[in-house]
Amino acid sequence: EARTLLTSETMRLRSELEASGAALAGLMRDSGDGAGDDEADTGTKNITREHELSLAANAQEMLEQTERALARLEAGTYGLCEICGKPIGKARMQAFPRATLCVEDKQKQERRG
Repeated sequence: EARTLLTSETMRLRSELEASGAALAGLMRDSGDGAGDDEADTGTKNITREHELSLAANAQEMLEQTERALARLEAGTYGLCEICGKPIGKARMQAFPRATLCVEDKQKQERRG
């Protein structure tokens, strides 16, 4: 079940990255030299481009996490905390299949910043 979910998530994220790349290419092409644009047009284009870049970076990070989870499945370490080695917990794995840390170690990591 986890493998199927992660594999379909990988395909979805790759598709999202392709679409995002095409959108960014279009934004870059349309931005041209900005001649004739007023400040509002330029600002809107910049915000749109930044938003697309942010979405692409997020999708890339999620793709890497998903591929890492698939590799852990292959290695037989899926569902085990990378820090303490204990089982992560079924509820956490169902809620977040890319999880690599148990709740306790994840909380410690977040507190450290």
